[in-house]
Amino acid sequence: MQSFEDFNAFQLSVLSEIGNIGAGNAATALSELLADRVSMSVPELSIIDVSDMTTILGGPEKEVTGILVNMTEDIEGMLLFLLTPHFVKLMIRVLLQKEIQDLEEIKDLDLSAITEIGNILAGSYTSAISSLTGLDIRLTPPQVAIDMVGAILSFPAAQFGQMSDKLLFIEENFLSGDQTIRSHLLIMPDLESLDKILGSLGAGE
Repeated sequence: MQSFEDFNAFQLSVLSEIGNIGAGNAATALSELLADRVSMSVPELSIIDVSDMTTILGGPEKEVTGILVNMTEDIEGMLLFLLTPHFVKLMIRVLLQKEIQDLEEIKDLDLSAITEIGNILAGSYTSAISSLTGLDIRLTPPQVAIDMVGAILSFPAAQFGQMSDKLLFIEENFLSGDQTIRSHLLIMPDLESLDKILGSLGAGE
C-alpha cells in the first residue's frame, strides 16, 4: 500500500470496526473513572488531508489539550488525542474534586490526571488493535500540551507528512449524564504498520 487513498471499502470497514472497539474500551474505562455510566456515539472515521486538520478542528487559534503517544514494536506511529477544554475541566472536576475556569489555571497535579487519561485512552485503542491482530504494540509515556490547535498539530503534521499526506481521523462523543464530551483522535501509523494490521485481519492487498 502506497497511501491511505489506496484503501478499498472493505479495508475502511475493518479500520472503522477497530475504531468502534477502541472507543467502546475507552467508554468503559472512562465510566470507571467517572463513577458513572458513559455511553458513546458511533465513532466517525474518515481519511483527511494533513493540511485540512486545523480547519476541521475549528481553526488554528482554537485552544485544545493534545496528548501524544508513540507506538513501537510491531506497529510504528503516533496517536494524538485532542480534547476540548470542556472535556478537561470535567475530568479534573471528577478526578480531583476541583473546579477550574480556564486551562491556564492547570497545575502539575492536574497535568498528571490528564496524562493518566491519555494512558487510558491510548491503551483502549491499542489493546483493541492488539486483541484483534495479535500484534505487539508498546506505548511511550504520553506527552501533554495545552495550546492552540495550530501549535499542537505542528509537530505530528511535520513528522507524519514525511510518510503520507493523509491520516486517519476519528471523532466521537462520550455521554455522561447531561454532559457531552467530544474527543478527536488522529491515528498515525506508518503505511508498513497499516499493511501489518490489515494483513493480520485478512484485509491486506
